[in-house]
Amino acid sequence: MDFIPSAGVIGAFTLAAAILALTPGPDMTLFVSRALTQGRAAGFAAMFGAYSGILVHTALAAFGLSALLAASPQAFLAVKVAGALYLVWLAIEALRHGSALTLERRNMPRQALLQTWLTGIAINLLNPKIVLFFVTFLPQFVSAGDPDAAGKLAFLGLYFMIVSLPITSAMVFAADRFSALLRRSRRVTRAIDYLFAGVFGAFAARILLTRAG
Repeated sequence: MDFIPSAGVIGAFTLAAAILALTPGPDMTLFVSRALTQGRAAGFAAMFGAYSGILVHTALAAFGLSALLAASPQAFLAVKVAGALYLVWLAIEALRHGSALTLERRNMPRQALLQTWLTGIAINLLNPKIVLFFVTFLPQFVSAGDPDAAGKLAFLGLYFMIVSLPITSAMVFAADRFSALLRRSRRVTRAIDYLFAGVFGAFAARILLTRAG
């Protein structure tokens, strides 16, 4: 199956995906807060809404980036280098400002699960950072000369969800404890920040040094 990346690529991607899943952001804030205020079913509905958005991002990234590769390998490389620089910026921002999980436990009108799922999709699709991240992150794991780039990009996007699912599901099941841990323990959140910065900084350095060589 040519669309499956090498074991080394999958190993590196697994580490990156796991750390990304642990890093607080708008999606996590939504499904953890819904689990806290409206129960686990609402938390899972919001979570699967976010994953539905990721499916769309994966399809768009795989189609767009593979088309770019077919049209101009040089342009694809430019995207990879720009993506590496973006990862450097994300790493610096994580160290400077840290992660944030903004949860509000105020009473809110109870939403139907379908509406909560749609809210999860909307927050994911309308987040420009997620769009930019997928366009710049996935190409780091595909060679510009790979004829199976489209398949591998799609595989990695789907694999990202497989890696993230048990992590985010555990957050919904233990929403109270998880949110309290992140709020009370600065060491935990800073450890996540340093992991994020270290791993994505290393990916960026690898691609930039490869191009320089």
